[in-house]
Amino acid sequence: MSENSVQRWGQMFSSNRILVLLGFVAIVLLGNLGYSLLRGDIALSTVSSYFWSGILVGLIYGLAGVGLSMTYSILNFANFSHGDLMTAGAFGGWSATYVIAGLGVADFGSRILVRAGGGAQPAELGVSVLGTPFSIFVGLLVAVAFTILVALVIDRFVYKPMRSENGIALLIASIGVALVLRYLIQFVYGGRNRGVTESVQRWDVLPFLSDYGSINPHEFTLMVVAVGLMIGVHAVLQYTKLGKAMRAMADNQDLALVTGIPTERVVTWTWIIGAGLTGAAGFLVVLERGVIDFNLGWGLLLFVFAAVILGGIGSIYGAISGGLVIGLTSEMSRIWIPSDFTTAAAFVLMILVLVVKPSGLFGGVKTA
Repeated sequence: MSENSVQRWGQMFSSNRILVLLGFVAIVLLGNLGYSLLRGDIALSTVSSYFWSGILVGLIYGLAGVGLSMTYSILNFANFSHGDLMTAGAFGGWSATYVIAGLGVADFGSRILVRAGGGAQPAELGVSVLGTPFSIFVGLLVAVAFTILVALVIDRFVYKPMRSENGIALLIASIGVALVLRYLIQFVYGGRNRGVTESVQRWDVLPFLSDYGSINPHEFTLMVVAVGLMIGVHAVLQYTKLGKAMRAMADNQDLALVTGIPTERVVTWTWIIGAGLTGAAGFLVVLERGVIDFNLGWGLLLFVFAAVILGGIGSIYGAISGGLVIGLTSEMSRIWIPSDFTTAAAFVLMILVLVVKPSGLFGGVKTA
């Protein structure tokens, strides 16, 4: 091999050393997993369970991240109240679910406040996708509508008067909005963590693989609704006049205004779509977990931000892919490290990817 070839290979290795390191670590981990499976140290059902859980968690991060990414790309600020909008949507939706599901069974006060002070247990009301499908469906719609209403009110009285300010001022304002929303929710619904759905029997979708071929109906609902909403957003952004206007504003707001695009209308629709997806994510994560509390969205916010940053700020596809990467990493890493450290593993991977590609996986792609 010539001296020039050696130098060229050395330069390539130096510039891509992080990628080489990631590839080496991935090979070692996969080899270790294969060896553990062969020895019987870990069951295939456990691995499949972690993988499926990572997909579900990733879909939640991705769905919520789409709204956050749209807000950033079009309104140019990081919205720290995004997590608490998820919480507002979750409580609004589950209030509607309980009002309908508990008719004639529990008193109205306990139903509207989602069992804030106790009341009938979820099993008594039969609250589940299989037991009360209509109330779950209505709850999802209410979660979307209620979150949109809250977001539009906040925009009208907080963000719109500050539209000409820089991103830092809006960011600080969003932190204040987040605190107000969170503790208003706690004041109304209480601070108690409580269950809201009854246990449901898993479906054997692969009978010949019964140990790892089953699925929870609530998990299945989350997957179908989340994927459907993501496809819907893609269709809106790519094939409608509104989507083209949004992409134009994300690329250059001043030029969009000069060319006659109704920027305020686009901003309104940004809040409607983004908040609607966020409210749906809040409702669905409670459906899958079965519990709700006033810190729900705040606990998820950091992961949603990580998904958006990893995928590339401003790209809905980046938010979705980043959410799946964060979700799968945090769940699958339980195979090799204690569960207390899985969050750190997800963020270490995010940092390593950003070192290689600072703009994120889909960096440079705005909104779509």
